[in-house]
Amino acid sequence: ADKVDFARKHFEQSIPVTDVFAMDECIDIIGVTKGHGFKGVTSRWHTKKLPRKTHKGLRKVACIGAWHPSRIQYTVPRAGQKGYHHRTEINKKIYRIGEGYKMKDGKLVKNNAATDYDLADKSINPMGGFPHYGEVKQDFLMIKGACIGHKKRLLTLRKSLLTLTKRRYNEKVSLKFIDTSSKFGHGRFQTPADKAAFMGPLKKDKKE
Repeated sequence: ADKVDFARKHFEQSIPVTDVFAMDECIDIIGVTKGHGFKGVTSRWHTKKLPRKTHKGLRKVACIGAWHPSRIQYTVPRAGQKGYHHRTEINKKIYRIGEGYKMKDGKLVKNNAATDYDLADKSINPMGGFPHYGEVKQDFLMIKGACIGHKKRLLTLRKSLLTLTKRRYNEKVSLKFIDTSSKFGHGRFQTPADKAAFMGPLKKDKKE
């Protein structure tokens, strides 16, 4: 009953991420992996390719089992769907809970990638935005490591179901630097101001 009351009380309310998760906490991420369609055994199970002169193809499994039992065992690699599977990744550490763009004293504040060591007034977005996504303007979580699935895919974040006692799960992390160079191309500059200072006045910016 308490759970139901809690849920009803939060109907149509916005719940900020800081009410649920905290810095340096380990969380689980549930989602659907990136899809790769119908794939053969070499790509799907990383089996060894057969020698070059093999009859009828070499990206195959040479023997799919003994005569008896006269069925194929489930342990034998076969071709089929690769990716687009439901997966849960556990123990993803939260490195930063960042605030979105906000107005303060009539000014737009977006220095959510500044750290104690790197005081540059820059946002979390790399130059040119995140590839295939755009710009992050709302609150965000920065987690350790990779993340399931494609860009813009819906993910479920939940509290860890385990009691984490190892030191690496409980240690405090303070980020020294967040790289915001472009993720398209070579990415030499951290902010547009850096680029302007290095390049000097450009022809396209010249006033007629």
